[in-house]
Amino acid sequence: MNKKTIWITGGSTGIGKALAIKFANEGWNVAISARRENLLNEIADNHENISPFPLDVTDKSKCKEVFEKIKNKFENIDICFFSTGTWNPKKEKDIDVEQIEEVFKINFFGTLNAIKAVEEYFKNRKSGTITIVSSIAGYRGLPNSTGYGPSKSALNNLAESLYFDFGRSNVRVCLVSPGFIKTPMTDKNDFKMPFLKTTEYAAEKIYDGLVNKKTFEIHFPKSLTIVLKILSFLPSKIYFGLVGKLTKYQKKD
Repeated sequence: MNKKTIWITGGSTGIGKALAIKFANEGWNVAISARRENLLNEIADNHENISPFPLDVTDKSKCKEVFEKIKNKFENIDICFFSTGTWNPKKEKDIDVEQIEEVFKINFFGTLNAIKAVEEYFKNRKSGTITIVSSIAGYRGLPNSTGYGPSKSALNNLAESLYFDFGRSNVRVCLVSPGFIKTPMTDKNDFKMPFLKTTEYAAEKIYDGLVNKKTFEIHFPKSLTIVLKILSFLPSKIYFGLVGKLTKYQKKD
């Protein structure tokens, strides 16, 4: 029986790395991509089923080139997991247009470049899963999130649009919305993160959602995400009041 294959971007650290190891341990072929080739090689050297494919997702032509290499090596790709992302909380407190452009270039357009690279393959294959990693920050606007939150909100909308477009070809589109997970990116946060979980916890939830379930959105931990989903349905006045209290945001008269 041929092994199944998953391609993971953002695979050198954080959730992407933990998920790569989880799938490899479950017997899958795993192709991992990220900009830092040394980290990819280190992971691959320690796990037999993992192969490194260095990539900067902001390079459209490189995305296509790398995907061709992955196809040539493994032939059939069953799942793509696109989790490249960046976040700089110190630069999010004011409107830093250049920083916001950079965040969108990586978080949104980087993901879009990767999806475009696999579009024809999956639509012709008429099966498989394309996974877009968003965040709870994409549900509604939050204080000090001028770039990251809007980029994730854009990914949520994109995933819903692609759900219909790829669904016509029997291809599953899945959205992943993690809460606070301890990664090098969240280590930059200077506030208390409720229900903080490990990357291994995230990998278990994502693996279960991708392999054993068929839901559109995989979100966790439920104790946090369900509350935020309820908040997202509230009228703006109530939402602003509650989130303002929770985040100790003070409106200036």
